[in-house]
Amino acid sequence: MSRPAPEVVTPHLLRGWPLPELKADKESRGRVLIVGGSRYNPGGALLAAEAALRVGAGKVQVVTTESTATALAVALPETMVRGVSEDSTGQLTLEAADIAVELAQECEAVLIGPGLGDPESARALTARILPGLQTSVVLDALALVAVTEDPSCLEHLQGRAVLTPNLTELARTLGWEDAKVEADPREAALRLAARTGVCISSGGVVTWTAHPDGRSWAGAVGGPGLGTSGSGDVKAGAVTGLCGRGAEPSQAAVWGSHLHGSAGDRLTAELGPAGFLARELTLQIPRVLAELDT
Repeated sequence: MSRPAPEVVTPHLLRGWPLPELKADKESRGRVLIVGGSRYNPGGALLAAEAALRVGAGKVQVVTTESTATALAVALPETMVRGVSEDSTGQLTLEAADIAVELAQECEAVLIGPGLGDPESARALTARILPGLQTSVVLDALALVAVTEDPSCLEHLQGRAVLTPNLTELARTLGWEDAKVEADPREAALRLAARTGVCISSGGVVTWTAHPDGRSWAGAVGGPGLGTSGSGDVKAGAVTGLCGRGAEPSQAAVWGSHLHGSAGDRLTAELGPAGFLARELTLQIPRVLAELDT
């Protein structure tokens, strides 16, 4: 069966596909849980949490390492932070899985991955958490290792998930050579979407969002300035926050990618492609949202 032609993401397309309306109180705007961070990279979870709040999620909770929990809570006082045990290398132990599953029962969306630092511990943690989730899920960074090992691990979610790999992670998860993915990122994203049954939102100069049914969306905002440490954490947090607000996965992925890229464009125009930091992207996201509301 032939696939539909890809759609180009424009402000016109997004205005015709509006996000769920923001409600007046935080409970009705959705609760998000982020599982991530490590002793030597606590910032990944912080960036994702702030991005989720900036797109309108009502509440954000973070499960992270005990040694960094207090600092993260002080840096982002709008969140609830739960510190759990870590191993000798500063990675989350499997205790985090039980706590995450418990907290997720009252959440609309769960993000796993930002700031996790060891592939095997990330795989084990993600594989332990996923069976206990019945809500929208976003997997980013090293959490994708669980999908590489078992592409069916998200099957029970019935499509209520988004994977947000950069091109290197897309290649690893799909089992392709880097050059093959770089030559045809749309095809790679569609193949992984078909294999896993969930939406894929890739990185790259053109961001491809792929749906398991063959639909795809091309976003060309952002440019080389987004190739900075922590940028992917911001995007993953934005997608998760939109899921928390009630957007279905493909809408959250398309909108989240556009908000992330457009924030990068605004900063590039002001500071140049090498002049901004990932944390500054989160400050631009509400401005892009406001422009799309006009």
